Amino acid sequence: MRSLTETRGSARIAACGVLTALALIFSYIEFLVPLPIAIPGIKLGLANIVCLVCLYALGEKHAFLINVTRIALAALLFGSVFSALYALAGGVVSFAVMALLKRTKRFSVCGVSMAGGVFHNLAQLAVAGLLVESAQVFYYFPVLLLSGMATGIGIGILATLILRSIARDTLL
Repeated sequence: MRSLTETRGSARIAACGVLTALALIFSYIEFLVPLPIAIPGIKLGLANIVCLVCLYALGEKHAFLINVTRIALAALLFGSVFSALYALAGGVVSFAVMALLKRTKRFSVCGVSMAGGVFHNLAQLAVAGLLVESAQVFYYFPVLLLSGMATGIGIGILATLILRSIARDTLL
């Protein structure tokens, strides 16, 4: 059995399509089933499981394309212009941070994921600040910092388990 990194040509394109669809399904689930917390804007970030697994298993280029395609499709299917701006800003900034931290080889998947969650929230706050022309939105950052760390750790743990499973399956 081949690993994702060994997949070539049309098989890699097909894998990217399936992974994009999976990330889109996770986004849709989060859209349909909001968290039962009274704090607005907090999500689990389930689609980031796919992004992280792709980053480690397929590389930066494929993971970035899958992430941006998922964000664009989610915005078209069940979002708005504003949700697209927030999601794109959060997705691109968090991906850049995760890719840079992964390159250092000093952080675990959980550490990379946690940083991604925090920077995702920070980028979205920056967009909100620009749109409402007020820095007061940053008073909300401590709440989003904690939620980004917590969800990032959870997503990182799940991605680590999936990556271990992929590695174990490719050794058989």
